[in-house]
Amino acid sequence: MRSIQEYIHAFEEGSSKWIVTGIFVVILFLGTAVAYDLRVARNFASSEPMDAAQLGRNIAEGKGFVTENVRPLSMWLLKQKATADGKAKVAPGQLPPDLTRIQGVHPDVANAPFYPLVLAGYMNATKALAAVKKSTATIKGVSFVTQYLPSFEYDIDPKQQFMRYQPDFLIHIFNQALFALAAVLVFRIGRRMFEPGVGWLSAIVFLGSDLMWRFSTSGLSTMLLIVIFLMLVLVLLGVESQGRVDGAQAVAALVLAAMAGTLLGLGALTRYSFGWLAIPAVLFVALFGGPRRLVVIGVMLAVMLALLTPWLARNYQLSGTLFGTSGFALVEGSGAAGLKMERSLDPKEELDKVNFNGYRNKLLSNIIPVFQEELPKVGGSMVSAFFLVGLLLHFRNPALGRLRIFLLMALAVFIVVQALGRTHLSEESPEVNSENLLVLLAPLVFVYGVGMFYLLLDQTRLPVAEAKVVALGAFAVVVSLPLLFGLARSRTSPIAYPPYYPPYIQLRVGNLMEPGELVMSDIPAGMAWYGRRQCVGFTFDMERDFFGIHDYLKPVKALYLTPVTIDGKFHTQFVGPDMRLWGIFFLQSIIQREVPARFPLRAVAPGFFPAQLADQLLITDRERWKK
Repeated sequence: MRSIQEYIHAFEEGSSKWIVTGIFVVILFLGTAVAYDLRVARNFASSEPMDAAQLGRNIAEGKGFVTENVRPLSMWLLKQKATADGKAKVAPGQLPPDLTRIQGVHPDVANAPFYPLVLAGYMNATKALAAVKKSTATIKGVSFVTQYLPSFEYDIDPKQQFMRYQPDFLIHIFNQALFALAAVLVFRIGRRMFEPGVGWLSAIVFLGSDLMWRFSTSGLSTMLLIVIFLMLVLVLLGVESQGRVDGAQAVAALVLAAMAGTLLGLGALTRYSFGWLAIPAVLFVALFGGPRRLVVIGVMLAVMLALLTPWLARNYQLSGTLFGTSGFALVEGSGAAGLKMERSLDPKEELDKVNFNGYRNKLLSNIIPVFQEELPKVGGSMVSAFFLVGLLLHFRNPALGRLRIFLLMALAVFIVVQALGRTHLSEESPEVNSENLLVLLAPLVFVYGVGMFYLLLDQTRLPVAEAKVVALGAFAVVVSLPLLFGLARSRTSPIAYPPYYPPYIQLRVGNLMEPGELVMSDIPAGMAWYGRRQCVGFTFDMERDFFGIHDYLKPVKALYLTPVTIDGKFHTQFVGPDMRLWGIFFLQSIIQREVPARFPLRAVAPGFFPAQLADQLLITDRERWKK
């Protein structure tokens, strides 16, 4: 038997020390998750997670990769491609075909597919668990375990006071599970590159980042991408390690290359901009991949392209572009107005404004705040300062120096891509959005920053050995202060209003409409997710776009506007030539309190503008609420 002294030594210096540390980190994460979800987390607050969630639901229900959030720009792309393919020809006596695909199910050409597919799998898994819960309800012992299994409930109970939309919360839980997995990967990288202490502290700093928690409850694909990125880092470390070993097995190198290609492909299928990470990955292998570097690069790129090609071919077959409407992110802000382009049935006039000078100005204008604000605090933590200082250090471990080169190359690529790809989505949610690419690199920045802090601490003369533990604890607390202050303040409402209030969207708008009927709204993703009705984005030009849809494509049965429009700047939004008719519409509705005679929707829903809900307006084709 082991003596008491041996047990004490094991807990202080041996493997048991790290077991205790691991238990502490798990308890810390679970406690923080409960506190954050109860006090800080909100329902979805931007259109991007709603768009991905409604796609995932459609896939889970067997409808395919189709969307209820119809963008006029995607309608235009589908029409242009169908016309180019000769599908616009009509035989005598036949009706013209629906080239915009709005009369039936509308294929989505705006989103990358992997995250919605993952959400669909998660939704189906909860459905299966719910079936297990029901079938085992009478089995003693099993029912205790299954009664707490969650399942998605999309319908809001009008009899209960609304606080949280349950599907939003379940997606939060899923992303927080990915957050925990990412923390495990951060620990593994820190332990492999430095020592176990750096690994544990890096994981704690990662879990203490307020920005990471905000992303974990945003509903975005960011946590999934961080997991993919960290796995890619581990694979590239394996490639580098193989390159330094004489006589390393070729099979092992090829397996690692295939894994790297798979991760790059899945990352690009989660967010197209992630595909640019192939550039630093290829350069890293070319520099440090050993004698088989060319073969490794070839296999890596071949696997990546094998994953991407079928989806890109599908997009091209539908829209004539490889990336659908996402490819126009580069155009937005380069001379073309983004929302005007996205909400127009014919954006050719806006596209004609784009030129080289526009791209250059967009890059330079957007890259300045990246260097001034985002780069100095990557991941929203002061640990990035230690990383920047650590750039001056020379590491004895060659893998550390080489991986740092990969990180710097990835930073350079993502800075350019983020600046050029910036759209109105960054204005809708300035920090927590899918266009924030630097946050994907934050976990690796934390590892290097913590490693730098460890090196400085080791070179400091401390009065007692226990002072090091105190210094490490103080460091973890200080860098986590934004999160701690957020948890300590008064509980925030989980309702993300304005403009999203799920009960109004579903019960007072969506439930009035029949399945298949078309709504127009300034929050089309919210209507698609919460209201479960086909919704086209609020158009800029009433004459060309609204009536173009209503009269020639599909009747618009309701117009639903929220503070996004009603609280907007009237002169900027409605006095211009394109929005002039909408301006007249709002002036007549506000001053005369009547719908203009020419407008096809006549019935103003009670309880909305200009009554109790003074910042919302619902007009339908008939008084549906009287049925």
